[in-house]
Amino acid sequence: MTAQASSRRTPSMDAIPNDVLAEVRNHIGHLTLNRPAGLNAITLDMVRLLQQQLDAWASDADVHAVVLRGAGEKAFCAGGDIRSLYDSYKSGDTLHEDFFVEEYALDLTIHHYRKPVLALMDGFVLGGGMGLVQGADLRVVTEKSRLAMPEVAIGYFPDVGGSYFLPRIPGELGIYLGVSGVQIRAADALYCGLADWYLDSSKLALLDEKLDQMEWQDTPLKSLQNLLAKHAVQTLPDAPLQALRPAIDHFFALPDVPSMIEQLRAVTVADSHEWAVTTADLLETRSPLAMAVTLEMLRRGRHLSLENCFALELHLDRQWFARGDLIEGVRALLIDKDKSPRWNPPTVAELDAAQVASFFHGFDESGS
Repeated sequence: MTAQASSRRTPSMDAIPNDVLAEVRNHIGHLTLNRPAGLNAITLDMVRLLQQQLDAWASDADVHAVVLRGAGEKAFCAGGDIRSLYDSYKSGDTLHEDFFVEEYALDLTIHHYRKPVLALMDGFVLGGGMGLVQGADLRVVTEKSRLAMPEVAIGYFPDVGGSYFLPRIPGELGIYLGVSGVQIRAADALYCGLADWYLDSSKLALLDEKLDQMEWQDTPLKSLQNLLAKHAVQTLPDAPLQALRPAIDHFFALPDVPSMIEQLRAVTVADSHEWAVTTADLLETRSPLAMAVTLEMLRRGRHLSLENCFALELHLDRQWFARGDLIEGVRALLIDKDKSPRWNPPTVAELDAAQVASFFHGFDESGS
């Protein structure tokens, strides 16, 4: 399908490859990630197409707002296409270097976009998918939404602005999400401030119809908010993280990951015991180095600007393929699939504070 960019298309946008679909209807630019068989995982080509289209629409007076979505029933976006980055590094290419620079630039574009962006977060929203939506003005979740920054499971750290948006979640919830990599659902996403609205997935088609028929009043953002207010809600009852908040705030404020695991294992209070043991077991499957670097990164990120958070992540990226656990994590979980990664170090007890600190050497927190 040839994408329809706008009534004033730039020649280069006449034939967007099908991995990203672009169309303007009723002054709204619709962007669809269109790799449903791959859970809409984003490639460098997709990053470039999204950037090019957003840049074109930014200066197109006919486009008042942008809607982001993923094709298919399962995912908005399950993250970056990590397999292609692994192959690039192994073959001595630079795709993995270019990818992060351009992906972060795209995420920053969305954070600073001067027209409202509405993100429809149906299905999985993981890693790089979170990077695309967390800068949006209006973030909609459904009963099928599963949000996570799961990078520590493959020996990586939560990037794409994770060092900015995770530590700004109240209490230690963002530290918990980043260090553990757990998935959350709609109620928790709203509770944490990682989403703004809840809508049943069965109503997404109706929302599309209403967007097509909407009469623009006031500002574009206000028009979209008024529409959502008629069809969606902003809170849901029974957010599991709300009940767990006191425990999470205690354990994930501890100085380091070994202390967290040790104290989680010591919990005897009945209503917290099962969660504590399960969490400790989970942490012990993750890369010790990735968790320790993540903890330090998130605590630094609390005090950094958005731009400096992305700069810090890029600083870590430039060392991580050679010195971190990502290549081994991808090998164990995606390539050989033996699910037995040989982390370095193998356990949290063997973590070396100097090794963790070395990843942050040379980073200028002032941004100068």
